[in-house]
Amino acid sequence: MHRFAPAILLLLALACGRSRSVVEQPAATGPTPLQLVVPAWAQDTAHALNLPYDNPLTVEGVALGRKLFHEQALSGTGTLSCASCHRQELAFSDPRNVPNEQGFPRNSMPLFNLAFAHYFFWDARALSLELQAFEPVSAHQEMNSDWNAVCRNLQAHPEYPELFRKAFGSTHIDSLRVAYALAQFERTLLSFNSRFDRWHYQGDAEALSAQEIRGFKLFTGKGNCADCHMPPLFTDHRVVNIGLDAETVDKGLGARSGVAWHMGRFKTPSARNVAQSAPYMHDGRFGTLEEVVDFYAHGVHTAATTLDAHMEPWVKGNVLLSASERADLVAFLRSLSDPGFLADPRLGAPE
Repeated sequence: MHRFAPAILLLLALACGRSRSVVEQPAATGPTPLQLVVPAWAQDTAHALNLPYDNPLTVEGVALGRKLFHEQALSGTGTLSCASCHRQELAFSDPRNVPNEQGFPRNSMPLFNLAFAHYFFWDARALSLELQAFEPVSAHQEMNSDWNAVCRNLQAHPEYPELFRKAFGSTHIDSLRVAYALAQFERTLLSFNSRFDRWHYQGDAEALSAQEIRGFKLFTGKGNCADCHMPPLFTDHRVVNIGLDAETVDKGLGARSGVAWHMGRFKTPSARNVAQSAPYMHDGRFGTLEEVVDFYAHGVHTAATTLDAHMEPWVKGNVLLSASERADLVAFLRSLSDPGFLADPRLGAPE
């Protein structure tokens, strides 16, 4: 498992002058180490924490990152923050369809369980959460700012120099430290307390209805949903073409790599909290879960040139879902919501 070394070296070159349970570990000097607490059932060989050695979690770093996540001074207009397009009650996603006011052509991805991820953005172009946090500030279709101006504004702020000292040992502020703090905060966005979790992993037989249980059996069986959205994270950490279009419209990973086989491939999002994160797909083309399930039932373009091998059951015509089965699937998907995570006051804007 890589530790983001190449990505962090690149970031250095770019730098300018309840589910969220944690345990604080006292330290003699410097920032206080912080350890993520993840249920034992949420980790296995396919789903392991992927934490960088050069940006360890600390209480002070996470607190700084939380403040910066809600800081409008990171945008060129001084009116946008990360939280503007990643709203907590919506699983840190954006309900607006694309393109947005800045002409951004992609749907905002929900943010949670990022401590397990290996690459970021729909097209997987960032190989670390630090690189992901770095990019939106200067992207003209997102926050449209300048890192030098952002760092000057934060340095002149009455609170930030001291917060950076507590987190990183000095009052100096640069883009690297901002991205590191944001990444630390985002790694604490853990969501593992849905009704499904209580039923499947914690033995609460009453947590799911009969319809939701039928939907789970379809999800892991006949529907082939778990081929890509495998529990417990409900993602496979891959970049795939699921046959959204017969001909490539958005090149996805292929636009970055130039490799023909990568055309139309996008990161598999988690199905957790999916009832809150509409609209769906990289371009927000589906507004409801019912539309998503209908697509998989009869809308997959099986002749797409770069269709992923995971879609073979659709190519063979094996995925045939009745109206009642599709309703059962939607009911199950709604059971993956984590109300505690969506309303945790520790993740909102600091007082």
